[in-house]
Order: sequence, then structure tokens, then C-alpha cells
Amino acid sequence: MRTAARTAARTAARWLAAGGKYSFPAPHSPLHAARGIATNASIQEPVVDFPAPNGLPPTPPIEHSLRERKESIKQAKPFSDFLTDTFNRQHDYLRISITERCNLRCLYCMPEEGVPLSPPAHLLTSPEIFYLSSLFVSQGVTKIRLTGGEPTVRRDILPLMQSIGTLRSKGLRELALTTNGISLHRKLDSMVEAGLTGINLSLDTLDPFQFQLMTRRKGFDAVMKSIERILELKALGANLKLKINCVVMRGLNERDILPFVELGRDKDVEVRFIEYMPFDGNKWHKGKMLPYHEMLDRIRAQYPGLRKVPGHKNDTSKTYEVPGFVGRLGFITSMTHNFCGSCNRLRITSDGNLKVCLFGNAEVSLRDLLRKDNGGLPIDEEAFEALKRVEMDRRQGLLGEGTALGWGERERELLEVIGAAVKRKKEKHAGMGELENMKNRPMILIGG
Repeated sequence: MRTAARTAARTAARWLAAGGKYSFPAPHSPLHAARGIATNASIQEPVVDFPAPNGLPPTPPIEHSLRERKESIKQAKPFSDFLTDTFNRQHDYLRISITERCNLRCLYCMPEEGVPLSPPAHLLTSPEIFYLSSLFVSQGVTKIRLTGGEPTVRRDILPLMQSIGTLRSKGLRELALTTNGISLHRKLDSMVEAGLTGINLSLDTLDPFQFQLMTRRKGFDAVMKSIERILELKALGANLKLKINCVVMRGLNERDILPFVELGRDKDVEVRFIEYMPFDGNKWHKGKMLPYHEMLDRIRAQYPGLRKVPGHKNDTSKTYEVPGFVGRLGFITSMTHNFCGSCNRLRITSDGNLKVCLFGNAEVSLRDLLRKDNGGLPIDEEAFEALKRVEMDRRQGLLGEGTALGWGERERELLEVIGAAVKRKKEKHAGMGELENMKNRPMILIGG
């Protein structure tokens, strides 16, 4: 009894010293979250709340709270001018395509025969992707999404994600992935360990036969296996968002709309219906495009209680919920109701070009400038370290303040190019009629 009393006293002392909370040491791996330990994302530590002695929730000391707020205000920095356009849109979300290859041939994405791929030497290496990620995070980017092609076919995707995951200490909050799910289930646990926080999974039908028609490949069972594994990890406590993206094409898969809605009855997913968009090689036609208001009418006819959910400033999706359902649904309405006014996204293609708008055909090469001191050759791990040593020697080992990796001159040049491109971003993309005839890359070469 005395031992128990002493243990209780020590626990109470720890609770009081921590202002009502006792924090265990940080976990060895982010998968602790997936194994049932609740985590506090802001400090990346598991936190266990002990009840206050009087039964009331713990209250932090007022003086301590005020000090923290003053300190955070003091440390706050203005958002980077390089990532702010002339319409005062702040771009804190970067999408990076890490491959042009894909193991599917979806109708709306690429022609059946595929597309000409860039020579391997033209594609960004992992050190180059990490360097650009670090540079953008140093300027205020808080979310990075890896896309493709199909990003999981890249052989070194896991070490690449691990390296980008280290940027959490520099301000990165979210590391997300867009995937078709074919091989995701084999790599998912390791990706969560690397810091993966969100998955957009492309799936246009819940019918295995229809899946093969729309993707021109088999693989439906593998995709469903990936979805089940994601839901398992979420149920275990993993900090992992799942969104299923469904491109709706009239006469092809609109009958899947209601089954997708029903998927959210007992599953924690958000299904987002996407209006069919024109890109090179996808044989877009206005007659195949099902406007979101038609989709909404179909859903309301079956679920009259459907209601809109308040969104966030930079949402690309109009979100709804069916009362009593666990999941949600949304609409990405690029064709009939654009969301350009709150756009906070930039894109880097696999070959290193910056695109400030998905539907804009203007691009600027970051790769060529990045490789200037390497004779125009791809920067591998060895070259990456050598360039860092040269820069550090040149500056007598002193790293410049505010630079991502110490390449002061190179970073300034890159930021000038990035800033100029961002400043040229238009208020909104072209309308449906213009987009239909505008020259742009195939979607597979832009990045989903």
C-alpha cells in the first residue's frame, strides 16, 4: 500500500509539474501513432492527460500561457514575398511530381499507348527534390504532396519521403501522397513511419469490371486492399487522412456516384467527385462532362438530408455530409465553378519545371538553374555533398541566415525565378471553352 501511495504521489507531482499533463518521451517512430498511442501533432510527442485532483480539466497557469503567446507573436515571420502573388494569394502548398511513369492508363489522364517520357537525365533526382522542398519550406510552405505519374513506382520513394519528413522541424506540417493505390499497401506502413499524413487515392468506380475499362488495366483488388490498410491504420490511431478522388464522366461511371456516397456510411473517408477536365491526349468533350450540380441533384434525390459543411479558406472541394454517416463527400468544380481566388498551390513537374497554375501552359525551369554549378548534369548524392562543401568553403563554413541548405547565391537566384513566376500568376484560369483548345501537357506529365 505504501508503494502504491508513493507511486501515486510521484504521478501527481509529475502531473502538477507539467501543468496538468504528463508527457512520455517522444516515440522512436511515427508508427507509434498507428499502434494506438495518441499523439499531439504540434509537439510530435504522445501525451496522456491525467484528470485534475478536483475532477475538473487541467488549466495551464495564466502567466505561462501569456508568455507562450507573446513569444509566438515575437517569433512570427511575415509570409515570403517570393511565394505571394499580385492578388495577395500566399502559396504554402507545393505539389511535386516525382515520376512520369504509371502502372495504369486511365481514360481521362493519358492515351492508351502512353505518352513519350522524358530522358532520365532530365528528371529531378532525389537530392534535387529534397533541396527544392527545403527551399520552399524555408519560405513558408507547410504542405508538400508527392504526385506522379504514379509516385509509388519510383524505386527510392521511401528514402525520399524520409528525407522530406525531416523538414517537419523546419515548418513542414503535412506530407501527402496522390496515388492510384495499386502497390500502396506494400509500402504504406513505411510511409507512415516516414511522416505521411494524407492520401488522395484515385478510384473512379467500385465495379471491378468497370475499373478495368476505365484504367485499361487490372488491379481493383489491390486498390481495395490499400484502402482497407489505410482504414486499419487510422483505426489504430495513425494521423492519416484518406480522400478518394473520382473523376465522373457522363455515360461511363455516373452510376457509381451513389455507391461511393454509401461508402461513407460506416467508413472514415471523404469521396470527392471531380468534373472531367481537358488535357492533351484525353479526348475531352463537353458532352462527357457531368457538372457538379447534376451530381448534387442525384445525391439529394437519394439522401434528402444532405447538407453542406463549412469549408476552409483554401479548400478545392465543396464538402457535404449525410447525417449519420461517418464519411463525407465533396465536389471539385474546376470546370463550372473555379476556386482560383483562394488558390495556394504551386507545382513542380518531374522534369523540374515550376507551374503556378494547373491549367496554365507557362512554365519555368528550376532544374537548369539548380544544375548550373554541376555542369548541367543531374545532382546525385555525391554531387550534392560536394556542392555543399564548396559553398561552405567559399563562405568559410558560415551558413547564410534564412537559407535552406547554405547555398546562398544559388538560393537567391532560384527564389528570384520562383518569385517572378508567382507574380505572373493570373487571377483565374481560362474558361471551359478556352481550356478545351489550349495547349497544355497531358495530365500524367503535370502531376495529379
